Amino acid sequence: MPEITRDEVAHLANLARIDMSDADLDHLAPQLSVILESVASIRGVAGDDVPPTSHALPLTNVFREDVVTPSLTAEQALSGAPEAQDDRFVVPRILGDEQ
Repeated sequence: MPEITRDEVAHLANLARIDMSDADLDHLAPQLSVILESVASIRGVAGDDVPPTSHALPLTNVFREDVVTPSLTAEQALSGAPEAQDDRFVVPRILGDEQ
């Protein structure tokens, strides 16, 4: 597999909008090449008869029935609130006007 050049790392950093120094580019190019070589070697081990898997053991989701059950009314839920308004909890504002 061809090595990743410094210019290719700079191009990838530009696409990802990551500002990298010249020292970072020189440092990362050989590391990315080693990573790609490792992935290529693993890819070569798996044959066509080995199915790709994401987990070693099969996983199954357990779902419960979606049944409507009795719950609190708005008045009951807000009964212990320090402050309520229009059937909602009133909480201190944590974000400024920048949002």
